[in-house]
Amino acid sequence: MSDSLSKKIQLDKRKQVKPEDYCREIEAYLCRKNEGHLIRIVGPSFNLVCGWALRGVPMSVACQGIDRYFERYYAGTRRRRPVRIDFCEHDVLQIFDEWKKVVGVWQDALDSEQIANQGNQSSVSLRAHLDRVAMRLNSLVDHSDKEFGLLIKEAVQTLEELRLKGKPLRGEFKKHCLLRLEELDSRLLNAVREKMTELDLDKLRGEAESELRGFRSRLTKESYERSVVACIDRLVRERAKLPILTFE
Repeated sequence: MSDSLSKKIQLDKRKQVKPEDYCREIEAYLCRKNEGHLIRIVGPSFNLVCGWALRGVPMSVACQGIDRYFERYYAGTRRRRPVRIDFCEHDVLQIFDEWKKVVGVWQDALDSEQIANQGNQSSVSLRAHLDRVAMRLNSLVDHSDKEFGLLIKEAVQTLEELRLKGKPLRGEFKKHCLLRLEELDSRLLNAVREKMTELDLDKLRGEAESELRGFRSRLTKESYERSVVACIDRLVRERAKLPILTFE
């Protein structure tokens, strides 16, 4: 596990963080990303970040949103200036929405603003999804052990076969593709999980419960347990750098 991710996890493991403390932690993380340049989070920026805390955005998710903005910023310009937290808001909320869908709190804790914005999300075609997932999996082959590398190659071959069938990806054939994607996704995820120790899985459960802390009181017991399991799967996937094969 990287030092950066470990720091994010340690932040999430703390007891319930007050909005002002959450804001200070974000300020410190932003300072590190800005190579030591301190950009104070005050005024409207302070209210913005406190709003993330009140909405239940896990610290690790907020940090991933900041990371995403910096990756795009560094790729797009050579002249770099310290980044203000306001610039990262879109990426933070986008990853938060992705996180909620993955861990299953999207429907249980959805607010009216998010419902209104659901229809504004850009869609990706199934064919483009197959291409993208195959490319992501191929990039993992050289960094995997022999057994898992073979499993990845088999999955990529299946994706290629689905994409090159020559049939339109709709109707019954689309249903067939979606089922195959679910099977492949489950198979790869289980293969990663089986290589983990009980201690590893216990630690991931602790991380999952920390991430879900802000939603615990809003979920039923059953919904919360489902979300914990889904969040553990997400963390397992993140550790292995596995893309999501399923398609909605």
